[in-house]
Amino acid sequence: MITVALKPDAAPVFTQPTEWVPTQHFEWGNFARALLDPSRPFLRYTINTLVIVALNIVGTVISCALVGYAFARLRFPGRDVLFGVLIVTMLIPWQALLIPQFLLFHQLGWYGSILPLVVPSFFGNAFFIFLIRQYIRSLPRELELAAKIDGCNQFQVWWYIVLPLIRPVLAVCVVFVSLTTWNDLMGPLIYLLRNEDFTVAIGVANMVTRANPQLNILMAANLVMMIPPIVLYFFAQDKLVGGIAAAGLKG
Repeated sequence: MITVALKPDAAPVFTQPTEWVPTQHFEWGNFARALLDPSRPFLRYTINTLVIVALNIVGTVISCALVGYAFARLRFPGRDVLFGVLIVTMLIPWQALLIPQFLLFHQLGWYGSILPLVVPSFFGNAFFIFLIRQYIRSLPRELELAAKIDGCNQFQVWWYIVLPLIRPVLAVCVVFVSLTTWNDLMGPLIYLLRNEDFTVAIGVANMVTRANPQLNILMAANLVMMIPPIVLYFFAQDKLVGGIAAAGLKG
């Protein structure tokens, strides 16, 4: 991929034997062409995707941490039944929800905007709620009781005591949400209409489906698309591994 991304337009891509290093000069301008071409503004696609990823992270962390804490610590009628229903929803395939969700968002007037790609994250995700609940159940209750004795209400206990303690499992949620949203093609393909609103997944897909695509520009765009997930993983790998291990073994 790196080799093809650095080749000039006229250079052959498929060679025998494989050409690992371009014999001509390195065409670093391919990256600028991939990002700034007006017909495929990949830089704009990247910014759009980062906005959607950031909003999904905020919505998922807030909603799932709140609901997971409620299921783990609060006692209310029907808690176990509701949690069982939540777990059952994980068995519903996304294909079964595709048409009802589209009709709902179309009736709300959200078709053609990023709202269908962002708003659902603020209503929780069954898998992440389950993950956070299991992690919170492994924490000692004495910390929360001490905070209540000092005068904290339930929300303050969640904000000042629980959230800092569950950062490892929140890091797991952030990484999973980021990768899923960044690589999502179906959602943006269904709900976005305007070229300036497209995401990187749609941009790459459009470049692939073009007649006689420029493979060097395509590979440069692919490399740009890979950079944010790689950077995210290297920053979060310690918490990611620890969070997965703790959520899987405790509770």
